[in-house]
Amino acid sequence: MRSWGTLTAVCLGTFMLLLDVTIVVVALPDMAGSLHASLGDLQWVVDGYALALAALLLGAGAAADILGRRRVHVVGVALFAAASLLCGLASGPELLVAARALQGIGGAAMFATTLPLLASVYQGRQRSAALGVWGAVSGGAAAVGPVLGGLIAEGPGWRWIFYVNLPVSVVAVWLTLRAVPESRGPRGMRVDWAGTASFALFAGGATYAVVRAGEDGWTAPATLTAFAAAALALAAFVLVERRAAHPLLDLSLLRRPAFVGTMLGAFAFNGVAFGGIAYLSIWMQTLLGMSPVRAGLTLLPLTAVSMVVAVLVGRLLHGVPAWLTVGGGLLLIASGTLCQAVLDAGSDWTALVPGFVLVGVGTGFVAPTVAGAALAAVPAERSGMAGGAVNTVRQLGYALGVAVFGTVLTSRMTGRLPDGAARALAGGGAGALRGAFPEHTLRAAFASGLDGALVVAGLAGTVAGALVLVLVRAGRPVHPKTSGAAPEKKTAAAEATAARG
Repeated sequence: MRSWGTLTAVCLGTFMLLLDVTIVVVALPDMAGSLHASLGDLQWVVDGYALALAALLLGAGAAADILGRRRVHVVGVALFAAASLLCGLASGPELLVAARALQGIGGAAMFATTLPLLASVYQGRQRSAALGVWGAVSGGAAAVGPVLGGLIAEGPGWRWIFYVNLPVSVVAVWLTLRAVPESRGPRGMRVDWAGTASFALFAGGATYAVVRAGEDGWTAPATLTAFAAAALALAAFVLVERRAAHPLLDLSLLRRPAFVGTMLGAFAFNGVAFGGIAYLSIWMQTLLGMSPVRAGLTLLPLTAVSMVVAVLVGRLLHGVPAWLTVGGGLLLIASGTLCQAVLDAGSDWTALVPGFVLVGVGTGFVAPTVAGAALAAVPAERSGMAGGAVNTVRQLGYALGVAVFGTVLTSRMTGRLPDGAARALAGGGAGALRGAFPEHTLRAAFASGLDGALVVAGLAGTVAGALVLVLVRAGRPVHPKTSGAAPEKKTAAAEATAARG
């Protein structure tokens, strides 16, 4: 390869920003105890980052095309590092949530520029090799996140989860300035700031409404007001996109069944597969007495299987239609989630293993193919928009999944415990409740709540998988008979712009 500098710089940034999606999961109980955080606070520690990343990804890509991709990437890394320092220094949950949102803004600037930077430097076989390395790093970040988070939380403490980003960021900035050339998009482009703002308000409002529903109820004034604000923001987004000269999302793409199906699949994928892991980690640490490291290691059946299957899918199932890999993979994830919904007061973590394996298999099918499915569903000139959209809805699905499953968890536990005790237990406060309630009651309540959340996740995944099978298959393009290499070359070139809005 001509130069490893660009690839190394981009992969460092990608590893950090994707690692911080999952690394906090096993540290949540320690954060709750140290900062006296509630369940809602813990939800926002996870969701604040994912929401900012989702809401600003398309806008950051458009801004980078105008201002310069390297420049925006460096600013993103610097902002991410500063936010990481603030996360580590946070003295309360509100400051930590705000810093996590700032991290997400920096992460959006980084993520939106990764693939365009690679595309500007590497061509042909070098590009394919670079994309392969980048994909492996992306998958590895998600896989090692919970284990690394457990090691750090059990060792120097949860604050070092964020401090370790600082030296890595310095190296990433130095490498980017030294080895990555500046590049821009076509002239005449404009940033759709109104679309970016209205979409951010919609995403944040919808997630806030679900979190409030878990605390105050679905019909509470605060919940209904938040839902109404989210609906108005969505309506504004649609109006803005219909009139914008350079929209974040060309709404005419929504008339394509394959594109709609792929977006639904991407949205459900991250939420169903990973949205409940934070609560499983809290259960394992606060009620089963597991250490952060052991809690992180319990996820290895999921992460290891998903990485192995993803490699096999790439090598052995080339040419298998996307409706089958994405739709079928989602059905496997849904089945695995339902298999986990068998917990009771006497269960331990081994009850989750069969479900983790099934979720891992399904993830191995969906993760490496969903972006390609989105690109194949749109014209070549819209490939950057489609790639940015699929990354956006994946992060939004994860954020809403965390919120919805937390709400279901607490509502199910309220039938066995008083409302305040249920929220405290879900937020990792089992120790404070042990004097007031028998251990068996606490374990039975949490297991019941987890079962309810897992069933909701499984049913959502089943519906999404069925819709993908129908919509993507119905909308698949009919290609003329050509050699097998031509479509692959087009897809590889399209994927090189997949993060650009």
